[in-house]
Amino acid sequence: MDKLFLTIDELNELLNQWTGQYVKVTKHEIDDLDKTVIDLDSISYNKNHDTIDDYQSKYTMHLNGVGHVMTAQNKARPLPEDQYDIPLENDALYEFDGTEFIISTKRGIYKLEIVQ
Repeated sequence: MDKLFLTIDELNELLNQWTGQYVKVTKHEIDDLDKTVIDLDSISYNKNHDTIDDYQSKYTMHLNGVGHVMTAQNKARPLPEDQYDIPLENDALYEFDGTEFIISTKRGIYKLEIVQ
């Protein structure tokens, strides 16, 4: 399947089908590369009011569930909270190729895929 660009509503509908599964999030921001695996319970969103700078995003997608971050030494560290946050803006791009999602923002690129 070719990559398809999605609306946020289409992304949400498809991503909600992944609840109950382990999802790996690979985040690439500037020179930072992180990999996180989360047992996806649910997805929620938050609108951030009164942002005073460009660092805080207008919206946040919360991937809710227990998870862990892989360190540079390839060791798993638990997430500080039972959620993984992805900052979103109005001009974010959402792609899906049938097996993975790509979310592109000004701050970085996030790849989401199911892991066994």
